[in-house]
Amino acid sequence: SPRPQTPRPPPTPEAIAALAKAERVPARIAKGDLEGKMRCRIWKKLHREEAARFDQAYTLMGQHPTLELADAFGIVQSGLSVAEFLERRQRAKKKEEVKAARASVAGETIDAFVQALITQTTEVAFVLGDKTVLDNITAVQPVSFELSRTGRLEKLQVVALARRSTWDTLYPSLQRDAKLAQKPAAVARQPARRPVNDPRPLLDHVGKPVQLQLRNGVKVTAPLLAVGPFDVLLGTTGDEVFIPLHAMMAWAAEGAEPATTTPAE
Repeated sequence: SPRPQTPRPPPTPEAIAALAKAERVPARIAKGDLEGKMRCRIWKKLHREEAARFDQAYTLMGQHPTLELADAFGIVQSGLSVAEFLERRQRAKKKEEVKAARASVAGETIDAFVQALITQTTEVAFVLGDKTVLDNITAVQPVSFELSRTGRLEKLQVVALARRSTWDTLYPSLQRDAKLAQKPAAVARQPARRPVNDPRPLLDHVGKPVQLQLRNGVKVTAPLLAVGPFDVLLGTTGDEVFIPLHAMMAWAAEGAEPATTTPAE
């Protein structure tokens, strides 16, 4: 009777990677070759178009040693340059990081503050880039406030909001950056491209004074009351100031000067 064959040991990841690189094929094909299945050269004959793309990917890896095969193949598939592809991937990564950061912070305290302004029909000062609007909030939509006289006000326009009485008292004492006061900084539509987009570092400063540099030049220094996914509350209970993250150019603990930040174009 024929002698039973000893099963060959499974190929190591190193052996698979070495053969894939030598033959310029996907790792799964190299693994199959080492396991006694389809040979790499046969696969390349049967799948000429895919084999050509992998050949291009390995050529790119030779030109850019830090590239992983998945990225090199992605560059070939997309038709983008290496720099364009990596920049796009970095943007996507940053977008996901901002989304995760927002999801990890609770917003109930700030939502309750805004809801109280609606319930009590409080007159609110809406500080915009170059003016202040006095009105009442009637409803909050995902990207806008509904106001009784003004109508719809996009949230991205808002630099700060507070009860009118609070803002009237605070306003005369505020410092201003003359350059930003003359020409407020624009807000990038993509949250990942804004100077301040991660609320989590602010959490350690709740209950302590912080200084914020806002995009219209206003500098606010006050105790940090609450941090939400998109906004913060400063001041004292009953005299809160609501400031969206998108309105901030920079922030720092009291005593430290906020770093000058230039938003991405």
